[in-house]
Amino acid sequence: MERTFALKGHVIYTPACGRLALHPDSYLVCEEGKVAGIFKTLPAHWQGVPVHDHGDKLILPGLIDLHVHASQYAYRGLGMDLELLDWLSANAFPEEAKFADPAYAQRAYGIFVKALTRSATTRACVFATLHRPATLHLMALLEEAGLPCLVGKVNMDRNSPDILRETTETSLAETRRWLEESVEFSLVRPILTPRFTPSCTDQLMAGLGQLQREFSVPMQSHLSENLSEIQWVRELCPGTSCYGEAYARFGLFGGPCPTVMAHCVWSGPEERALMKEQGVFVAHCPQSNMNLSSGIAPIKGYLQEGQQVGLGTDVAGGAHLSLFRAMTEAIQCSKLRWRLVDQDTPALTLPEVLYLATKGGGKFFGQVGSFEPGYDFDAIVLDDSALPTTWPCTLAQRLERLVYLSDGQPVAKYAAGRRLF
Repeated sequence: MERTFALKGHVIYTPACGRLALHPDSYLVCEEGKVAGIFKTLPAHWQGVPVHDHGDKLILPGLIDLHVHASQYAYRGLGMDLELLDWLSANAFPEEAKFADPAYAQRAYGIFVKALTRSATTRACVFATLHRPATLHLMALLEEAGLPCLVGKVNMDRNSPDILRETTETSLAETRRWLEESVEFSLVRPILTPRFTPSCTDQLMAGLGQLQREFSVPMQSHLSENLSEIQWVRELCPGTSCYGEAYARFGLFGGPCPTVMAHCVWSGPEERALMKEQGVFVAHCPQSNMNLSSGIAPIKGYLQEGQQVGLGTDVAGGAHLSLFRAMTEAIQCSKLRWRLVDQDTPALTLPEVLYLATKGGGKFFGQVGSFEPGYDFDAIVLDDSALPTTWPCTLAQRLERLVYLSDGQPVAKYAAGRRLF
């Protein structure tokens, strides 16, 4: 497979939050899986390399989904009249229990990976279930598809139905075995995944903290999503100053442990200060926050504070796998927050949410999500010819229409320097 080549088309990316870099009719060069640069004419050094000429189409960095539940994909769009805790009991837990059956897991994860492959997403932080064999099967499918994702075996040893709960000892033993078996993958990597504080005892969290230090793996979970959830954590963890401290006291909240937390809708000043100090990433999931009546996360404020922020679809709390929808909904939610809650903090803009969906979330994976030299070569090619208009659109306006009017199905997709289709 060729690892050095060039794409030709209209190249767009966000080198900084809120700033669009527009390169019409240009060459984007990939050298050994890394971005080499953007050029108006192909330099002599790369004359003769294969050129994928995409004509009048738009070329963007691949999108980053910082929070998605692969095991929930089958029932997206269902139970949207429920709030979080009721929704988990009615939908999530019964469905995830089915993944104890390898045949069911194979069918369900096959559907998810096929959809993710055809989407504009090139990398994702993925929740599986607590079942080790099914989680390894998901990782194998993503590896075969060429998608460099982070995948987590979920941990749950309390406040869960009997059909979806491990003992503390089993959970830790199965997690260790899963981490050891994950070395067979090269693109797909493991990420520790305690579901959230209410479903994990202190003993389990302490054991996961020890595994994190031993295996040097990142961590993902949920934080301050719903008011009832936050109150529950206060009752379960007396003496903690905030929900985030319930993770931090076990070494699972940033710092040496790269951490992404979904939602952070209701994070207060102490929690926000701890998040910033420890470099915790926020996975903003606007559609899920609306569907499950969780609230409107203060994302513009987070950016102004210097927090690390990306976007997540949170399927199936979110009903759509499209990060273009997540971008538009992030803008729309922020407009409501500005108008109804905090008139001193302006709404998000399109260049800002494109940054969140690319370089902002990509930082969790390293040098990912940009077309600056040295970044991993992740790219999507988008065709807006199916959106005819009499308006003489600029390149930036064509991008805006694609984000708002399409689900962003690319016509070509590249991840880690490999063409997927």
